[in-house]
Amino acid sequence: MARTVAIGIQNFEDYIKGDYFYIDKSEFIGAWWKSGDNTTAIMRPRRFGKTLTMDMVKTFFSLDYKDKGEAIFGGLEIWQDEEMRALQGTYPVIFISFADIKKTSYKAFESKMKELFSQLYEENNYLLDGDMLSDDQKKYFKDVRAKLDNVDYSGAVKRLSEFKAKYHGKRVIIILDEYDTPMMEAYVSGYWTEAVEFLRGFFNSTFKTNPYMERALMTGITRISKESVFSDFNHVRVITMRSNMYAESFGFTEVEVFSSLDEYRLGEEKENVKKWYDGFIIGDKKDIYNPWSIVSFLQNKGEYAPYWANSSSNSLINTIVKNSSTKVKQMMQELLEEKNVKIELDEEIVYDVLNGSPNSVFSMLFTSGYVTGARVEPIDIEKNEYYLHLTNREILRMFRKMISGWFNDEDCNYNDFVDALLKGELKAMNVYMNRVALATFSYFDTGKGPSAYNEPERFYHGFVLGLIVDLRNEYIITSNRESGFGRYDVLMEPKDISKHDAIILEFKVHDSEDEKDLKETVASAIQQINDMNYAASLVEKGIPAERIRKYGFAFEGKKVLIGC
Repeated sequence: MARTVAIGIQNFEDYIKGDYFYIDKSEFIGAWWKSGDNTTAIMRPRRFGKTLTMDMVKTFFSLDYKDKGEAIFGGLEIWQDEEMRALQGTYPVIFISFADIKKTSYKAFESKMKELFSQLYEENNYLLDGDMLSDDQKKYFKDVRAKLDNVDYSGAVKRLSEFKAKYHGKRVIIILDEYDTPMMEAYVSGYWTEAVEFLRGFFNSTFKTNPYMERALMTGITRISKESVFSDFNHVRVITMRSNMYAESFGFTEVEVFSSLDEYRLGEEKENVKKWYDGFIIGDKKDIYNPWSIVSFLQNKGEYAPYWANSSSNSLINTIVKNSSTKVKQMMQELLEEKNVKIELDEEIVYDVLNGSPNSVFSMLFTSGYVTGARVEPIDIEKNEYYLHLTNREILRMFRKMISGWFNDEDCNYNDFVDALLKGELKAMNVYMNRVALATFSYFDTGKGPSAYNEPERFYHGFVLGLIVDLRNEYIITSNRESGFGRYDVLMEPKDISKHDAIILEFKVHDSEDEKDLKETVASAIQQINDMNYAASLVEKGIPAERIRKYGFAFEGKKVLIGC
């Protein structure tokens, strides 16, 4: 009989004793400990089993589980290692999770951190018993527990390490889960500088200058740059998605996934499961699957859905892509067309420049699991260049839904605009597009000045991506490609010429020095389409000239004029 499939249980003891579906990853405990690394930071995408694994490590080493080792780990691989078995239940452990530090202001962030440390001290209230701690130490302990304002909270975990080490006569193991969650939220919500100042003090105090720490283990999604929070923090072993170390300790291998499908009588679904949920590459290990997707698929008895993509907020990714440069949006268009893009990969994230180069944006998408390498090896070792593509089908569906959502404000009438475009109703196109502009352009940097002639504004390529979401079944949509004597902005080639006309769109920003009004800007756009013969590639495919519609889009702030 197949084991019960449970989702969301993060307490390792409960998971094992409940005899739920579980793939044994306990070998990680021995591999990590025997590495000898003082501080280890492991980067993996969300929902990749990090929290359950960290709770497993806590459960194995913690004095709180001293007499439970056989009952919990007896049937697992780690229990076959006599050396490690002797270490079970022998260390004081501090377990911290930043998973809930998701606040929209620095004040709320600071309050939540105080609450977290207060709870941590409350859980260790036994340290106040007896005379092991001095009066000053007990006072500090009680002040943290009471969330008083006169406390240096950045040093709270270091002080707790001191108290526990003194009480037990042994240095502590510190485990920090989702270390980067507060930083991602601070970036999205606009208090990055203040949060980094606090967190830099916390990390240096807890992991760098802490003589009471035996070992430390932390997990996250992104590798934050040293300049941000880890200044002079050189002793950390950082394990990224390109590291071979622990490559199979997080995530499911294909052998594990296919065995699980057989256990639940879903073996005939292996090929489709691979298309939907495979694609992650860790180190030189291919065919790694996201555990959340597979467990959800099993629990739902073989129903396909974007489980991982829908499991939590994608606000950071949405913000980065929406506010990114034209070049990034063009590359996103390529990805949505299931093609590869080439970038210089840098897994050390510098949030301050995420809205800049495609390399920084797509490096972020790579570390977060949304894109993956088309092959393990770089195409240029010196430049560290890789070909990347969307990881799998569920990520493809997530991005299409996300981009469509940019235009779903009920005041935008976005679908009405698309309908008017297909029907060639110019007046309606202008009405609806101006409503879209009024409701949407404030979310994007629409550019300022004549420089936009050389690079279409960010919104317009976001707009193109919106078209792809809704019309990709009817049109082959390309952007910024060569045709005739130049490069068009958008070309829409109908898959069935009997049903639809071909459409060419050219965007121009009004330049008050050369054009007196938006009508002249539209005329300039149409003239460019004709002079540069953008219709050439369509004509070569046998599409009659009379079935090719040409539109000029003129923009001035939130004003739009469309002509043909």
